[in-house]
Amino acid sequence: MSAMGDASGPESPPRPPRGWRGRLGLHGGVGALAGALFGFGFGQELWARYLPAYLRAMGASAFTVGAYGTLRDLLDAAYAYPGGVLSDRLGSRRALLLFALLTCGGIGIYLLAPSIPGVFAGMVLVMAWPALGLPATFALVGEELRGGGRLRGFTVQAVLKRVPIVLAPPLGGWLIARHGMAGGMRRSFAASLILCLLLLWLMARAFGAGRARTDSAPAGPRARAVLHPALRRLLVADCLVRLCEGLPDVFLVLWALEVVGVSPPQFGLLTSILMATAIVSYAPAALLAERAEKKPFVVLTYVFFTLFPLAVMSSRSFAALAAAYVVGGLREIGEPARKALIVDLAGAEPGRAVGLYYAVRGFAVAGAAAVGGALWSIRPQLTFTVAVVLGAAGTAWAAIFLPRHAAAEPQEGPETTRDEPGTRRRHRGGDSAAAGVRRGPG
Repeated sequence: MSAMGDASGPESPPRPPRGWRGRLGLHGGVGALAGALFGFGFGQELWARYLPAYLRAMGASAFTVGAYGTLRDLLDAAYAYPGGVLSDRLGSRRALLLFALLTCGGIGIYLLAPSIPGVFAGMVLVMAWPALGLPATFALVGEELRGGGRLRGFTVQAVLKRVPIVLAPPLGGWLIARHGMAGGMRRSFAASLILCLLLLWLMARAFGAGRARTDSAPAGPRARAVLHPALRRLLVADCLVRLCEGLPDVFLVLWALEVVGVSPPQFGLLTSILMATAIVSYAPAALLAERAEKKPFVVLTYVFFTLFPLAVMSSRSFAALAAAYVVGGLREIGEPARKALIVDLAGAEPGRAVGLYYAVRGFAVAGAAAVGGALWSIRPQLTFTVAVVLGAAGTAWAAIFLPRHAAAEPQEGPETTRDEPGTRRRHRGGDSAAAGVRRGPG
């Protein structure tokens, strides 16, 4: 039986249905997951990007804001591998329902305990959906889609995850402008909790109607995840680039509000500009990546990660920040290709492999926000300067050491798998060429 199949045993995913859902990779559980990603994203984006400013309004220092970012990154790292293990043992659908429930509890703490300790305590649960649930989302896509279908599935999911980032932050900023920081955030938390509880109920119905994966990975040596060599090289570059992202991440809102002097609604608009740029870039980039090598798109993504903090640091007006956030949006141009590469290289137990990848990356960058806070205390520009240097190092590593082609290790099951009607792909081990290798960040 394939480790990625059902307990009942199909060795490969069912052929996608005809119509737009099949073409976009949105059939079955993947379609329900895409809707959940959209809804949870909208609810959380109402308030997530304003949490550093919310902490400052409650009297938090720059160090405390940095500690918030560090705890978020530590949880992101610590939850990744356990999330993968739970996904492999419970099945991706059950695991996602559990993680969604935990996130609802965390938002409830934000709403009922409006304080600095409440923010830190609530985050322990809020991070369940994005961090614990990440390996489960990869596993579900890996179970139901193959080859080009994976790339399309990740592309559509990426768009659906980012559309809320275009729509929700301006609404959250408007609530803050109208009701003050505390009142606006409280209303955002309440709306988010109601939406997430509704989505949890809908997910339970949708997943219950579909096939349930009940097999669990056996304990023992086989449960030990090992990363493919090409995946390890991608991981090194990813860690450096994510340090570039993490150093200034929680201070972007402070730079905009305190240094440049834009209003909260204007900052929400900047976020919308960033995500609108990302969404527009996804489709053409994914289409090209499906027909060409993945490496150029991954390297190009890292180039824009490096340029973004440089552009923000150089901005002294809303118009300049808007241009910088267009650059920030282009950071996502290679994300669908990178994520597809990760799944292709994840092997027969994708939850564990994806969890291990993100755990290592998460722990490597967990201290970035605290370091960024220390650098900010010396001079705000220093946070962005060090970020640019790290991004340049990661980009250079990817350009030099990532192979132009990589091949996944052979998986259990048939020697060939069907990618699209009328085509077949043969699995080959090692680092030699194979079409459609993909695996990536977050």
